[in-house]
Amino acid sequence: MQVIRAKTAGFCFGVKRAVDTVYEQLEKSSSPIYTYGPIIHNEEVVRDMESRGVSVVRTEAELDDLTEGTVIIRSHGVEKRIYDKLEEKGIRIVDATCPFVKKIHNIVKKESSQGACVIIIGDPEHPEVKGIRGWAGDRAAVVQNSKEIDELVFDKKEKICVVSQTTFNYNKFQDLVEIIRKKWYDAIVLNTICNATKERQTEAKSIAESVDAMIVIGDKHSSNTQKLFEICHRACNNTYYIQTLDDLDLNQLGSVETVGITAGASTPNNIIEEVQNNVRIIF
Repeated sequence: MQVIRAKTAGFCFGVKRAVDTVYEQLEKSSSPIYTYGPIIHNEEVVRDMESRGVSVVRTEAELDDLTEGTVIIRSHGVEKRIYDKLEEKGIRIVDATCPFVKKIHNIVKKESSQGACVIIIGDPEHPEVKGIRGWAGDRAAVVQNSKEIDELVFDKKEKICVVSQTTFNYNKFQDLVEIIRKKWYDAIVLNTICNATKERQTEAKSIAESVDAMIVIGDKHSSNTQKLFEICHRACNNTYYIQTLDDLDLNQLGSVETVGITAGASTPNNIIEEVQNNVRIIF
């Protein structure tokens, strides 16, 4: 029997940086520490931080009520107006936005200031996309399929700047870009999908195609983990999406010869290892 663990499974650079930032602030700050939204999409990590005294501010109304302390900006980033609001209130800001997401903020801010209409390819409800939209000016839209592109009302002569959510499916991004290029001649396309995301998706697909069962570990709210599951499930029917070992029925793996394991960018190494060790025990 064989267990294949993806080399790219687990924390990416941006997530590790954000998590480390919170724990560093816990050590050096004596004032209350807040994160605006969960610092990453992983309930286990967030619970541990809360047990150490970090409070999660989940709504803008709660943010308005703060009068002191430190607010750590989550890895997904936030709209420009959130920074403005905190500065006006005199609240200390520690920015843990992933550098790759921050780069997109700078791109859309620059392009919109120069007259371009911005098209963001991604999930409009995802916090990263909401943050990007908040730096993109008035003429911006979020799309995630061809129908939504067809419904856009930007003039065909407009200059268009296209960016992507960092965790979007790479192949789907390429397909949507083709549609956009046919509709607008003056389109600047910037592939802002994180290299780590593309590598993780490519490796997960390769492993899923070669095993009898595939396990994808990650929080249910994690966009990149959801996309990993979709990719793996297309390649391997016996694909299981779990948050922790408790979600996995090991009996389902009793008759398989090979199992692949991958994990989203917000999944701690200890959870991956626990799943891997227990899967090995049954073989």
